[in-house]
Order: sequence, then structure tokens, then C-alpha cells
Amino acid sequence: MTTFTDDQLPGSVLLHACCAPCSSAIVEWMLAHGVQPTIYYYNPNIWPREEYEIRKEESKRHATSLGIQWVDGDYNHTTWLQCVQGLETEPERGRRCQQCFTLRLTAAAREARRQGIEVFATTLTSSRWKSLDQINQAGLAAEQTVPGTTFWAQNWRKGGLQERRNQLLHEYAFYNQQYCGCEFSVRGSKE
Repeated sequence: MTTFTDDQLPGSVLLHACCAPCSSAIVEWMLAHGVQPTIYYYNPNIWPREEYEIRKEESKRHATSLGIQWVDGDYNHTTWLQCVQGLETEPERGRRCQQCFTLRLTAAAREARRQGIEVFATTLTSSRWKSLDQINQAGLAAEQTVPGTTFWAQNWRKGGLQERRNQLLHEYAFYNQQYCGCEFSVRGSKE
């Protein structure tokens, strides 16, 4: 797990993207700082399938508009359900989220290695609704599971990126989801 200063940024990064709105300002920042992102869309937690497809197409549309590589991590909700089995009633930021982050970031680390990209990062750290500590723990676990990879532990909430995200949301007319993605978070948001 590494943080980078502006004078030591990686030339390329595999960016696990949860959605287009969250990745938009991060990708813009990376490109402005000479970092070439490859967007990796792997979110088997998203439910229902129709919601997943909407978010996926928005992510792909964003990457295509910028001419950057976009990789589909495929959808396997059954695997995700098995991963979080027994944790269904956990609150947001609980053990279910930790399992979910670890599954997704380990897949991102594997894809980074497959692509020959050493550094991987995630847009999950841009959300004020997520625990940075949990995400960083998941990134470190993924880095340790997949030799030859480095997790870029970056708080993407800082430096005006949250405000820029909101501007880009409107500029691109992105679909803006109202819940994390899984059926357990949507149930929790209704309670």
C-alpha cells in the first residue's frame, strides 16, 4: 500500500471504478498529472442486474468519451452473495462491506497483473459513505494476495475532487445512483 507525491506518480494505473460519477474527477485528475488510467469495472455487488447494467454502460460511455481503456470485469452476483454470506444484516461500513471491498480489490489487483500494470487504485475512496480504513485494508490485502502489485492508497475526497465530481455529474448528465449497490444497502437506505 503506497501513497504517491506529485513527483513520483506512476505512469499507468488500473483504476477500479464503482461508477462513472465517482471515477470522472479522478480520471480527469490522473490525466492532468500524466497518469494513464485503465478503468476496470468490477462490481458484482450491484443489484438488481438492471441497475448494474445502467452503471456499467455509464462507466463505459465515460471511458469511451475520453479514449481510455475500459475493462469489463463481468457480473457474478452469486459469487458476491457467497462472499458475504452470513453478513447480510451487517450495517453499512460493517464486516459485509469489508468482505465486498476485499473481493473487488483483489479482482482489480489480478487484472492489473494480467494487464502488466503494477499499480492499482479504486474510486471507492471518493465516497464519503465508505470507510477509508476498510478500503485501504482491502487494498493492502489484495496487494499481498497478488504479488507484483501495489495498491495506491489515495483519499480522492480531497483537493476539490468531490466538488469537481458533482460538476462532471451534470456536464456528462451521468445517471446518479442513490445507494451503494447491493440489495442490503438499498434495504438499509429505506429503513
